[in-house]
Amino acid sequence: MTTTVPAVGTGTAEGSALQAVLLDMDGTLVDTEGFWWDAEVEVFAKLGHALDESWRHVVVGGPMTRSAGFLIEATGADITLPELTVLLNDGFEDRISRKLPLMPGAARLLAELAAHEIPTALVSASHRRIIDRVLDSLGPQHFALTVAGDEVERTKPHPDPYLHAAAGLGADPARCAVVEDTATGVAAAEAAGCRVVAVPSVAPITPDGGRTVVSSLEDVNLAFLRGLIPLPSEN
Repeated sequence: MTTTVPAVGTGTAEGSALQAVLLDMDGTLVDTEGFWWDAEVEVFAKLGHALDESWRHVVVGGPMTRSAGFLIEATGADITLPELTVLLNDGFEDRISRKLPLMPGAARLLAELAAHEIPTALVSASHRRIIDRVLDSLGPQHFALTVAGDEVERTKPHPDPYLHAAAGLGADPARCAVVEDTATGVAAAEAAGCRVVAVPSVAPITPDGGRTVVSSLEDVNLAFLRGLIPLPSEN
């Protein structure tokens, strides 16, 4: 984990127990899920293998080891996992160096959270080298903490990244709102005990239990997030 700016306090607004907001990166704040698939298709084409479009839903949102491992097994490509990881990161980094579109509503949400001094963390399955490049566009000042997939022993769908982020901000996971775009990320956040807002990107996500599903970040603002975690009743 890398702290990009000092963590801020955890004061809550009247009527809300929200302590922190934890945000996924690819497909949630930046429109890059397609970049990963394009990089995978390109790398495997050079290895002499065509990827089946149906595999895209299998690899989306997962850690590099799981996604790359699945593709090696599915194609039978003659390449090791470490070798493939380097090639995929190189291909992705090349794409974001040319263009890095933000998701609709992302810039506005980040600005609103910063203006109200809401402790905010970026929690991604992407590696540190990728996160640091993306932060140039998102603005590192918007995050008190960033957690990369290669900095935790178990990344998404395990709860570890979100538990680390909450602990780093001094927040109770149950009082953290998470915004995610994939089932893998949602599973990680829910396993950590966080309240989740799902904004599906590649594959649909169904509302379930305390999970809220919206169509766009344009539907998410601070009042919305605070409403997810009301103060406990005194009755």
